[in-house]
Amino acid sequence: MKESASSKTAQYMALFRAMETTRSKTKRLFTDKYAHLFLPPGLKVAARLSHLRAFRKVAENIIHKKIPGAYTSGIARTRLIDELLEEAVRKGARQVMILGAGFDTRGLRLPFLHGMPVIEIDHPNTARYKLSRLSRHHIPRHIRYYQIDFNKQSLDQLGAQHHFDFSVPTAFVWEGVTNYLTAEAIDNTFAFLQRFAPGSHVIFTYIHQEVLDNPAAFTGGEKLLKDVAGLEEKWTFGFVPSSLPAFLQHHGFSLLKDLGADEYRSLYLNGREKEEGYEFYRVAFARRMSD
Repeated sequence: MKESASSKTAQYMALFRAMETTRSKTKRLFTDKYAHLFLPPGLKVAARLSHLRAFRKVAENIIHKKIPGAYTSGIARTRLIDELLEEAVRKGARQVMILGAGFDTRGLRLPFLHGMPVIEIDHPNTARYKLSRLSRHHIPRHIRYYQIDFNKQSLDQLGAQHHFDFSVPTAFVWEGVTNYLTAEAIDNTFAFLQRFAPGSHVIFTYIHQEVLDNPAAFTGGEKLLKDVAGLEEKWTFGFVPSSLPAFLQHHGFSLLKDLGADEYRSLYLNGREKEEGYEFYRVAFARRMSD
């Protein structure tokens, strides 16, 4: 990640959520009244004008040309993770931890999290920017914000510093992060998650390893890898989906669901265009097994 600015990819996801929120209540996948706060003036105007069907269509076409399938993948992924998080809470999670939170607003916008402890952990640059944009708004007491660089610092140290309660079943959201880390950082994070009580759940995104090995095999893969590298947010890590169950089992988790972008777009974009591209981005849902 750039050391001098907040994450650009987090900003793009905020744009997609802001645009989706301008749709009618009966058609949008979710409501995020905070997403526009993280946008620069030009993108904020674009998001606001997206309530006009013709303008939104033009904006979506521009986005699709630059990053094929990113918009539809991003909004469908947001809805999927919202629902998986609610499932984890129904199954007994008593606190939520969002790793690499970016401009995630789930603690603010999801009613079933109101009153439940929500811990957000992120890179200092993004976290500082996020809090500065939220400063005019009431931040509920149940949300706490902590800062860390996942490639340089220890979650165990952060947990000791802030007295994390490892005995409480916890729902973890780890969205849009693993593809920027090292294999060692991935292992260390899952070792940290394994310290929490059995019955905890983790929802995380990852990219198919093949997009790193052979990006031409995926629609828009070559251009996207070049673009994110140009933003100093180079992708560095992926999983082979067939190897994921064994990896998770090694770390004390059982895989419950693993969906590719094509699958979650099909789940939620009923009757809307299902753009090609971004099929290499996936969402996994796993449960912490008993010791």
